[in-house]
Amino acid sequence: MRWHKIYALCLRHIYLISNSLPRIIDLIYWPTVQILLWGFISKFFTLNSEYYSNTVGIILTAAILYDFLFRVSISYNIMFLEEIWSRNFTNLFIAPIKLSEMIASLTITAVFRSLIGLIPAALLAIPLFGVSVFKIGLPLLALLFSLYIFGVTLGLLVTAGLLRFGPSFENIAWASLFFLAPLGCIYYPVEILPLSLQIIAKGLPLVHVFEEMRNILINGTVNYFEIFISILISVAYFIFGVIIFYMAYFGARVRGTLINMGE
Repeated sequence: MRWHKIYALCLRHIYLISNSLPRIIDLIYWPTVQILLWGFISKFFTLNSEYYSNTVGIILTAAILYDFLFRVSISYNIMFLEEIWSRNFTNLFIAPIKLSEMIASLTITAVFRSLIGLIPAALLAIPLFGVSVFKIGLPLLALLFSLYIFGVTLGLLVTAGLLRFGPSFENIAWASLFFLAPLGCIYYPVEILPLSLQIIAKGLPLVHVFEEMRNILINGTVNYFEIFISILISVAYFIFGVIIFYMAYFGARVRGTLINMGE
């Protein structure tokens, strides 16, 4: 793996973002709207529910973490789709760039795009609602890392679908995370689900991340085992995603459909 090639690919997407004001606005706009929306909804719940003693803080923190996951996944997909939309996809495979280098560059740049939206939204929540996601402390980094790896995995699976089925698979990129949201137990504890669904849900890193987030904010304690399990599951899914991506890529080469991806 050549790091200068990965750097060049990352730089291409960074230039694309930094030189386009509409793209920057889009990255900041949606997380900010999400925080405002859930902030006011949480304030309403505070007046009408006694389940959480700090409803605004818990629900808004969950919204911030979930939005980070969503942005990582969507950013990965968008950068891959940018190559197709700009008809640059075929050029990538003509250039002496390995598939692993392409995956690495998209993975690195995805977090850059996500932080552009996450940081302003998280900072805005502090003066408006008195909620700081940074109160979680150092465990926040581990939780974000687990979400980041899982978000990249979802991006890998969607791009594998794009390689296998073509641009018609693009709609799945926007819907992929919403399929998992009910099982992710983002805004409610896992006990809310039926027992059969609880077993399935615990196979996702999301449950462990958001359960631990609530545990930290409600009880003030940190269960490092839960954090470790969430990272372990995310890494396992990531390895699975890489394998699926490679299978889709070599399958597209055999069928001769790679050259038509940008058309």
